[in-house]
Amino acid sequence: MFLHTNHTPLNKHLHCIRKANSPYCTHCPDKEETAHHFLIECPHYQHEHHSMMNALGCQASSLPFLLTNPNAAPHLVEYVNATGRMRSVLGEVPLPHPSTG
Repeated sequence: MFLHTNHTPLNKHLHCIRKANSPYCTHCPDKEETAHHFLIECPHYQHEHHSMMNALGCQASSLPFLLTNPNAAPHLVEYVNATGRMRSVLGEVPLPHPSTG
């Protein structure tokens, strides 16, 4: 998923490429909107994060786990879709297909 590259439609990256006026989260004006903030820290998405925690346990608070573990991918996509944060740019992100190996 694109989140591990930090080339995301989140304000920290958008500000770097001059597509956003500020790198800060619209809900947390003192925090830069990075993948880590969006996925783990932002209180605005607490409900969505709680759902991911129910599915993945405490590993849902580990950015490396969320971005690299294939078992986390469907839950991560569900989180991104549930927040609606990237919908205007990406639309509905499709769930990954299970590997058939």
